[in-house]
Amino acid sequence: MLQIDTDIASKIVDRTMKIIGHNINVMNAQAVILGSGEKHRIGTIHEGALLAISQNRNVEINHTIAANLQGVKPGLNLPLHYQGQVVGAIGITGEPDTLSHYGELLKMTAEMIVEQANLQEQLQWQNRQKEEFISQLILASEAELPSLKQWALQLGIDLSMPRVAAIIELDGHNAAFQQDNQALKQVMYLLQNPMRDNLIAMTSLTQLVILKPAFLDGKQFNPELESQRIDKLLKRLPANMQLRLHISLGHYFSGDLGITYSYRTAKETLDIGKKYHPEKSKYLYQDYSLPVLLSGLRHHWRGNALAAPYQKLIEADNNQQLQKTLAAYLQHMGDLQACANSLFIHRNTLRYRLDKIQNVTNIDLHNFNGLLSLYLGQLIHQPE
Repeated sequence: MLQIDTDIASKIVDRTMKIIGHNINVMNAQAVILGSGEKHRIGTIHEGALLAISQNRNVEINHTIAANLQGVKPGLNLPLHYQGQVVGAIGITGEPDTLSHYGELLKMTAEMIVEQANLQEQLQWQNRQKEEFISQLILASEAELPSLKQWALQLGIDLSMPRVAAIIELDGHNAAFQQDNQALKQVMYLLQNPMRDNLIAMTSLTQLVILKPAFLDGKQFNPELESQRIDKLLKRLPANMQLRLHISLGHYFSGDLGITYSYRTAKETLDIGKKYHPEKSKYLYQDYSLPVLLSGLRHHWRGNALAAPYQKLIEADNNQQLQKTLAAYLQHMGDLQACANSLFIHRNTLRYRLDKIQNVTNIDLHNFNGLLSLYLGQLIHQPE
């Protein structure tokens, strides 16, 4: 059963005392005064309210009756109801004859405040449940799926709807906002209004995860449409928020673990995107797909075997000169002059370095498979 607490009692007192010029007392189901215009009475038992609650009726107290009761002044006490149950009482200090026309109005106002507070509490509880559900769903394993499906039914969430994960993160330079999540809550409001059927959870004080409907055109996942939606969101941010955000969009996957896989790609896309292009606000999986997919091999024996030639280069290259030379060579698709120009070195110097790379790695840079091996090794061994 709902219980009146000090917050609800204070709201009732503040609002109802603006209606009339009399003191208001609000009591819980045990007739303890939780809110009053006379602060010294808070925490005491109100015997008039005790009668109103126990007998479920309006109790008028005049000066004669008040003299025989403890902690009571003349006035009117009315039981407060919620869903047919008595949950407390409201008292009005003054002459009962002059207060009768206020009684039902104040009682109705108080009961509306009680109902509103309860609905708000239920909504907050549902939102907390949804956030906890989303936080577990994005990290789910196959063994956890049955219980998550049951939980989704209870929350009214349709897990069969195709969804793709996105992450919004406050830039680390927004120090003031890291201590206060109001900025992210405002971003959440923009994501929810107008209604877009997004599932949103705050995973930290600086990060949101959004599970978005994946088929914006009703047929298939279109990253370009999603990218346009992200651009529109960035434009909707109020200029006075002065926020710097990083937004990443994962890949769409079908199947029971599709959301989990989508979240992983969104997270890797965010991490890799910030590392390569920290000045950007938007990172799409399609632009970082190969580094994202290879990131899972970083601590795996398959990745270690694949990157073994590049690992030799790392061990022999203390000043990272050869690694930078290889990166430029790969970036310019083997064009020696363009590569030399980008490194500000002579072509002969470039040839010397490339020969050294071949000797250290035992890889022929003119052989596609060998060059691919070094390229994949470079991606796998990107600094974390």
